[in-house]
Amino acid sequence: MTTTLERPAPPAPAAPAARGGSTLTGTWSLIRFILRRDRVRLTVWTVLIVMFYAYFTAALGLMSDTPGALEARGALMETPAGIVMGGPGYGIDNYTVGASMANEGTVWMVLALSIMSILHVVRHTRAEEESSRSELVRAAVVGRHAPAVAAVVTLVLVNVVIALVSALAMTGAGGIDELPMADSLGMTVGVALSSIVFGAIALVLSQLSEHGRGATGLSLAVFGLAFAIQVAGNLREIPGGTTLSWFSPIAWAQQTRAFVDLRWWPMALSVVAILLLLWLAAILASRRDFGGGMIATRKGRADAKASLRGPFALAWTQQRMALLWSCLGLGLMWFATGTLIPDIGTMVGDLVSENPAMAALFGDDPSTFATGFLGVIVLYAVLCCAAYAIVMAARPKAEETAGRLEIALARPVSRGRWLGAQLSVATLGAVVLTAVSVYALWFGAVVVGESEPGFGPYSEVFLAQLPAVLVYLGFVAALFAWAPRLTGLGWALLGYTFFIGFFGPLIEDMPDAAHYLSPLYWVPEAFVEDFDGVAFVGLLAVAAVLYALAFVGFRRRDVVTT
Repeated sequence: MTTTLERPAPPAPAAPAARGGSTLTGTWSLIRFILRRDRVRLTVWTVLIVMFYAYFTAALGLMSDTPGALEARGALMETPAGIVMGGPGYGIDNYTVGASMANEGTVWMVLALSIMSILHVVRHTRAEEESSRSELVRAAVVGRHAPAVAAVVTLVLVNVVIALVSALAMTGAGGIDELPMADSLGMTVGVALSSIVFGAIALVLSQLSEHGRGATGLSLAVFGLAFAIQVAGNLREIPGGTTLSWFSPIAWAQQTRAFVDLRWWPMALSVVAILLLLWLAAILASRRDFGGGMIATRKGRADAKASLRGPFALAWTQQRMALLWSCLGLGLMWFATGTLIPDIGTMVGDLVSENPAMAALFGDDPSTFATGFLGVIVLYAVLCCAAYAIVMAARPKAEETAGRLEIALARPVSRGRWLGAQLSVATLGAVVLTAVSVYALWFGAVVVGESEPGFGPYSEVFLAQLPAVLVYLGFVAALFAWAPRLTGLGWALLGYTFFIGFFGPLIEDMPDAAHYLSPLYWVPEAFVEDFDGVAFVGLLAVAAVLYALAFVGFRRRDVVTT
């Protein structure tokens, strides 16, 4: 008897990506998914950026009605503080609304859009791999590079929309000094391209780091380095800067010379850099293991230390590196700024003698010139500390979204104890960073022989500013406890503080109540007004109430589970 063997059935056809097909398969579907998933987040970013362009332009337009006001502002841009916070100083001799917008707004717009770009790219690449959601996506017919390409394409789309709408907003908000559309586009497109460069840098670093926090931190550190490079280059020569500044992507946006002598070719540097970075990211992504990074993670101990058996130790472990790098970066920057203080008084004195409008801003007493500038620098430093507080206050939300909070609460740990640990470490970090920022300014001045104001006044400034920083932290913590989706309002409050503090006085008939929402409005002006104990206690009370609301709200709501 003969046995007949059945021929085995042919194997099912493999998915295109699995059998060597395109590594971009599924890109279009992921683009639509990202746009739908982040529709609220991206809309908020777009509206806020466009509002900044329009508001800043309108405020400067109102200033142009006052004779000598723009000229005085242009003179400020020739001082060290003006160069650090502004740019290379094109068009200072004939300081129009457009030239003022380009000089004073470019760095801040690049900063805002770069943060958006970095967070967007890391969120949809490294963070997705870290949470294992990308593994589920890759189980479908999706190419290896599709998620990264989708993240970059959506980033470019958002930046294009922001650039076009912002240019239209600037053109319509210029007032009597109507801004040309070509120059408005030159500024907004240059800013958008520079921010995309940092998004591409984040994509490269996402291939190196195994964790989203690491990729974000490294990307922000690169931005800080780029900022320092362009500042060093611009300080050496004004206007125009030196060759050193050209090594920073921020300078490529500044070198378009919008509203002065528009040049499009510096944008080509951003385009070339973006293409090279995307090419490098593709090579690295092809050579690393999925879910891992090119830089191997250092192995930890087999057993945890006894000191790590509590929620406070966990929170400290999660936040300590961010605190360390923030203290190092901001400390060095404010120390370097402090070394410029002795020269500021002389420079401002020369400007006052040449421009009578400057006397209205700084008075006739040379002893107060440096103090006025120092107060502005302190305000910038406090805003940076407030930004750190907002980020750390949002850490509990990241833990909940990633599913780690559910695991922590499965242990014998109460909600109040866990949240208390997170907020305690965040508060400690905010206090330390504020102290480092203020005293770094003092130490920088002391190193170059400037003894006034002394250690005591700096200590008063530190104590006066600290409660306002804690208000930002408490505000975001309360939002996390009661409405986690609205934690982004912390950034809106920070942006509102910046706008109302710097441009509010330029708007006629603005009610005093518009200033009340800003925590810094209640803080005495640094080095000018005496320490106000009532304001200090009042802001501490507001922060305490917000902390209490955070604990009450977190105990009442459900925890999001994965």
